[in-house]
Amino acid sequence: MAAIKKFFQKKKMDAKFKMAGEGHKLTEDTRSAPSTSLRPQSVQRSRAGPSQEAARAAEAALLRTTKVQNKPDANSITKARMRKELEEERKAAEQATRLANQYTEEPKEVIKDSAPVLSVILYTCPDIGPAVLPKEEINTYIHEFLLSQLAEEPEMASALMIQTLNKNKEIVKVCVETLSKYLDNLISNPGEEKFRKIRLSNKAFMERVRDLAGTDEFLQAVGFKIASLPFEDGETDFYVIDEEVAKDSARLENAKEVLLTAEPIKPQLDRNLKVYHPSPSAASFNIPDEFYRISPADLKREQQARQEATEKLGMLRTKAMRERDERRELTKYRFVLIRVRFPDVLLQGTFKANELFSCLVDFVRENLDQDWIPFHLSSAGGQKITDHSLTFAELGLAPAAVVNFTWDQEVMSQVTAQQGDKGKKPSLKAEVMALIQDLQTH
Repeated sequence: MAAIKKFFQKKKMDAKFKMAGEGHKLTEDTRSAPSTSLRPQSVQRSRAGPSQEAARAAEAALLRTTKVQNKPDANSITKARMRKELEEERKAAEQATRLANQYTEEPKEVIKDSAPVLSVILYTCPDIGPAVLPKEEINTYIHEFLLSQLAEEPEMASALMIQTLNKNKEIVKVCVETLSKYLDNLISNPGEEKFRKIRLSNKAFMERVRDLAGTDEFLQAVGFKIASLPFEDGETDFYVIDEEVAKDSARLENAKEVLLTAEPIKPQLDRNLKVYHPSPSAASFNIPDEFYRISPADLKREQQARQEATEKLGMLRTKAMRERDERRELTKYRFVLIRVRFPDVLLQGTFKANELFSCLVDFVRENLDQDWIPFHLSSAGGQKITDHSLTFAELGLAPAAVVNFTWDQEVMSQVTAQQGDKGKKPSLKAEVMALIQDLQTH
């Protein structure tokens, strides 16, 4: 139970900070600056009539605008622009096709390590336990965990169930607003019988609350019970809360706060850390279909269709169309497999394609034996990757890539000068190096 309490308290604290708004530095002057006119003083002053030089310049400008003998042909300009855009489209299509071929054709070398794991993407949820499971199994694991906490913390667990087990966030938002309204009515009018009953067949209740996971558990945690009561010509089921229970406004306020501040428990992508001995096959990958948002075959067909449309139809695309295609290029892949080549070892991890490159920097640093020494990561071509705010997809590292690791030479030379051979330690921590295995090819 301590885990879920700690998780919720953190989320609750985060929510309070968000509600407090943006902060300011103590030294920051928050007073609005006095407004100043953007018009230069020379313009603000009334000007005299044009000088002789200005008059001659105006006559020359008028003469230039009246000359038509050297005026370029508008059609020729349009045709030149069309040819340029078509050429750019053709080059872009060829490049896209080459990339598609690179990742869809069977690689010459297929890597299979001694314990193949690339066929399944794994997830973890450190807030509730150490389990590492595939996506569906981790979701079941979270669901079972929340159910197990209902007996001890029913309001907290059920509020988290509503947020976690229902995927449509707009529907969840409406549900939470409706439940909050029920609680507000009880808090303001504990003696009113109509506010202590909720008819299960009520249209608004059915559309906004009834079918969502966790709502029944939450209402029961608040104090509602299901009972059959007279209604129109017969009986029907209601959620009913006793008047004495409804008078406990402090508990109802707490339940409302829990409901409003709860956030979904989200599984995290497990890095699936692997360590290999150096290998000439480090750049050979066998990427599973799960890495792609669409299958590699469909991807290749899409690229070919776009190239044919450009060449045969001479289609000129608008800026919006080109931007849409660029976004599609960045979202082709869901995951990225990265191998970091050290002088003495290969470190492998799995990332989401839309994660920032800084996530790889953090991953490398947390596995280093000497994590205080600065280092650099560079592409296979040797270029240092300095903008860590770009995603793996934006850097062209999807769906798989090898990144080279180098220590900062200036700092490393100082370490070597001070410690001699003692400074030459394995790159990674001992517990990480214990996982090392051969990168076998078949």
